[in-house]
Order: sequence, then C-alpha cells, then structure tokens
Amino acid sequence: MFRRIFLQTLILLMILLPACSPVSPASLLFPTRTPTARATTSFTDKPTLSLTPTISPTSITAPTQTPPALPGPYQPSLLNPLDTPHTYLQDTCQYLHDKWSPAGSTPGTVVMAIMFHRITNSTITDPNEISEYKFRRLMSLLHQDGFQAITTLQLAGFLEHNSKIPDRSVLLIADDKHSVDYFNGLFRQYWIAYGWPVVNAWISDNLTTSEIWKQQEVLNMEGWVDYQAHGVVSAPITSDSSVDYILGELQGPLTVFRAHFNKTPIAFIWPGGGFTALAVALARQMGYRLGFTTNPRGPLMFNWIPLADVDDPARSTWIPEGRMNDPLMVLPRYWDTDASLHLDEVIQIGREAADFAQANKSTELDYYDNFCYPAHGAIP
Repeated sequence: MFRRIFLQTLILLMILLPACSPVSPASLLFPTRTPTARATTSFTDKPTLSLTPTISPTSITAPTQTPPALPGPYQPSLLNPLDTPHTYLQDTCQYLHDKWSPAGSTPGTVVMAIMFHRITNSTITDPNEISEYKFRRLMSLLHQDGFQAITTLQLAGFLEHNSKIPDRSVLLIADDKHSVDYFNGLFRQYWIAYGWPVVNAWISDNLTTSEIWKQQEVLNMEGWVDYQAHGVVSAPITSDSSVDYILGELQGPLTVFRAHFNKTPIAFIWPGGGFTALAVALARQMGYRLGFTTNPRGPLMFNWIPLADVDDPARSTWIPEGRMNDPLMVLPRYWDTDASLHLDEVIQIGREAADFAQANKSTELDYYDNFCYPAHGAIP
C-alpha cells in the first residue's frame, strides 16, 4: 500500500516539476513563434502563400507630412506696380524638376519680345513707324548686350518646359503683311551675321497674288523667317466681335498656312492688340500655344509673365490680361519705338531673378526630394 502511494507521488512530481521550471529573460523578450502559412497579395493580385513571417508595408501607417510653403515668384521693383508676375504651371513638382534640371535654361533666363510695325527711310508720319537708323541701332544694342534671337517654337518650349535657350533671348516680330524685299533688306543681314531669325506675323487675307505667294513660300522654305498667324481681316477683336468673326480670324490662318507654308502656326499675334476671354479660350482650343498682345509690360521668364489684373487709367488702352486666366495666350511685347530704353531693365530683372532663385534653391530642392521624388524621379 505504502509503495503504491509512493510511486504515484513520484510520478506526479515528475510531471509537475518541468512545468514549474524558471523561464529565461531572453525567452520573454523574444518569444519564439512557429511560422504559419499566411496569405499575401502579389502585383498580379493572385493569392500566394508565404511561410516567412513578414511585415506588410501597408500595415504601418506613415505620419502624414504637410508640404512646406515654397517661396512665391520673384517680385521686381522695375515694373509698373500694376504689372505683376503671373504663374501658369499647376504641377509644382514638374515645375521644380524643369526649373532645376541641368538640361534646361538657367533660372533668370529672360526673353524680350519686340514688335516691329513699319521700318522706313522716309519721314515718320505714323506713331507706329520707326526709322531704319533707329532699327539698326536697336539691333546693334541687342547684340552688344549679349541677346540672341530665337524662334517662336523655341519660346514655346522654354515657357512650357524650360527648354534650353540663350540666357538673354529676344523674339523679333514683324507685324502686318510685308514683302520679301522688306525682310531681305532689313533682317537678312542679321541672320547671316548672327543667325538671328525673325517672326513674320502674316495676315492670311485673300488679296495675296500668286506671285506674292510664290515669293513668300520660297522665303518660308529658307527657314530664317518664322511665319505665325496675324488674323485674316486683321482688325482688333473686341467685346462686340461676333463669334463667327473670332472663329474666322483664328481658323483662317490654320487653313492658309497648311496650304502655302506646309505648317501649322503655333502663335497668334492679336491684331491691334485686341482680345477677349472668349477669343483666348477659342485660340487655345484650336491648338495655338502662344498669343501676343501689344502691351509692353515686361520680359518673359519660365512660369513668370508680367500681366495686369485691373484697369489702369494711365494706360486706358491696355486690356488687363490677367483676367483671361491663360498667361501664355496674352504675352506682352515691347514696342520697337522705345525698346532700346528697356534693355538695362530687362537685363537687371534677369539678374535679380537668378539671385532670387539661388537664394531659394535649397528650399525648393528639399521640397522636391521629400514630396516629388517618388512620382517624378531624381533631377538629373
């Protein structure tokens, strides 16, 4: 009897003692687990089995970061207070990528768009005319100050994507319908000497003779005269203009240019500087990428166009372009009559804009690295 009780007690102790053995601290901090099969989702959304215990990236909620405020556009002191810089690019990340890409134009690159109406050797009888002497002096000053002429297509690439152009660029636009002799006698020598193209704001009316068309077609094929649209009737578009008239002015050049120049114009030079919100919207819908006014508000820079939002009693004929909500379709131009007086102003604005950009470079690149890199990649 006693032996039986003893054996039962001994067996019970052998069972209980391992269960009461001490647990090591390491086993408490790092408990071992037997891996179990778990469902995961591949990029093809087909369920697979993984026997390796992993942590899904989506199981951890990253703290939401609020993008810091970026500096506003450079504000020059050299322009009229009502002529303020307007930006037009909506994608901040793409803007910063294009701005700081070594393949693009350097910050502070400026374009001076200049319009020429009539250049004459005769007595000046119209405020839109300048003498040939004054014209040649302006061209000489542009060259001395390091400006280089570009085409409309180059300007579009620069304004839209910051494509590479000279740091000081000029767009020479000859308004109205001029003969081949006009371009050969006045502008060809600058193409030969400096490689400077000139824009021909061509009026696509039906009064052009076959001989004139032939001459213009040959000039276009040479490549240094950049033909762009200047309407058909070429009368200013106003709030009283009918929809049919506006459509005719915009559509007419598209048809004529394809027939005679084998090209589609990308710029519309508003006749007489007249435009409306409807006309601007229709021009954009028809594929025009740029539009030019006759308002000499200032130079052009990447994502930076000086425009006015309100009427100015001192300049009552200047339509406030900011209300159009499309800066690239209402670009300012300097007048040939006093463009030489604004050269130093344009150069200074470019320098100040470059300094402003460098002062804010680290802030903008930090923003890009933190909020843009995953979607847009590294800046080369």
